[in-house]
Amino acid sequence: MHSFAYKNGSLHCEGVNLADIAAVIGTPTFVYSKKTITEDLSEFREALSPLDAHVAYAVKACSNKAILNLMVQQGVGFDIVSGGELWRVINAGGDATLCTYAGVGKTEPEIRYALEQNIYCFNCESENELREINRIAGEMGVHAPIAVRVNPHVDAHTHKYITTGTNENKFGVDITRIEELYATIAAEMPHLRIRGLQMHIGSQLTEIRPFVEAIEKVAPVVRKFIDLYGIEFWSIGGGIGIVYDGCLASGLSAWWAEHPEHITIRGYADAIIPLLKPLGIKIIVEPGRRLTGNACAMLTTCLYEKRGEAKTFKMIDAGMNDIIRPALYEGYHEIWPVTEHRDDTIVADIVGPICESGDFQAQNRAIADVKPGEVLAEMSAGAYGFSMASTYNSRPLAAEVLVDGEKWHIIRRRQTLEEIVTGECLPGEC
Repeated sequence: MHSFAYKNGSLHCEGVNLADIAAVIGTPTFVYSKKTITEDLSEFREALSPLDAHVAYAVKACSNKAILNLMVQQGVGFDIVSGGELWRVINAGGDATLCTYAGVGKTEPEIRYALEQNIYCFNCESENELREINRIAGEMGVHAPIAVRVNPHVDAHTHKYITTGTNENKFGVDITRIEELYATIAAEMPHLRIRGLQMHIGSQLTEIRPFVEAIEKVAPVVRKFIDLYGIEFWSIGGGIGIVYDGCLASGLSAWWAEHPEHITIRGYADAIIPLLKPLGIKIIVEPGRRLTGNACAMLTTCLYEKRGEAKTFKMIDAGMNDIIRPALYEGYHEIWPVTEHRDDTIVADIVGPICESGDFQAQNRAIADVKPGEVLAEMSAGAYGFSMASTYNSRPLAAEVLVDGEKWHIIRRRQTLEEIVTGECLPGEC
């Protein structure tokens, strides 16, 4: 669900008028709903309550310190993919012992840092990585807790850039080799402690079947590893998709009623619990997008309009440096005027100020015929929005705001031009 709706002709987040936020701190600005995040997290926990299930929030989806601290307050763990993300979690008040560390390219300094912080587990992606962690742990005089990411070769039916569970992807170890690899770890890597098994087949999955297929393929391996190595957890990854198209027009409740085939948290849980419960093992789930994606709208201002023979363009002050999803992998976001329009739609491209033809947020879209100066809300912007932002074209990073009921708080100041060049220096100055 989410907490964005029109009230008295103006778009609100919970009890706050988005026009008021734009008027005070300008645009582009990402606005997050605390209620949406906490309610979706509660829904996850309730749905999976028949299992010994633990949530590890995927930090890469949205890594603002305040969002991470909100997760800490809710008692969840974290799925991290870099030493920087581990540092962020700790800086936000999180517990390193609740962190699982994934990713195919962990560096030696990152591995040492994670071991020093006593993380719960490394989720490893190759034999070479395992041998490197074993070497480093030996030098440090510790035992490194590890799991291996198994690649079950399941088609997630999602965009090719965010599928991870087939043998053509860079992630994980093929299921045909996983038993041999665990035997090698046990026999040849004395500074590793086998703690579990992990998998993740992709992001933004909109149907349940791929999850079920992957669990059915890997469950026999889990049973063997419980007997052979006493593993204590199986991380089944994340990937539950959100609604991008239809999230505001009719409301999510109405949308789901019209699209019963689309995955829901309850439907996901009902399908996987019968497969997982007989294993009697801790199950880790790694939602990211599902907790923050629909919890945010990015506010942006229409700057200009250009009507040509072929197209009409609405130029906005947010670019692909602010939200890269449409340019990177054809991501769709609903775009709505903060001040409600009625019956004045136009087909147009919504484009940003970046000097690239690929800088668009929508193409050939039927949208409200907004005029220069009007504020728009780009919906479902809370996952892989700000976390993938850059300062391309020397554009300062946007501001971020967290709404809590009738109140709102700035959780990231808009970057200044001086801050963009912090760390740069002329030859001989650094």
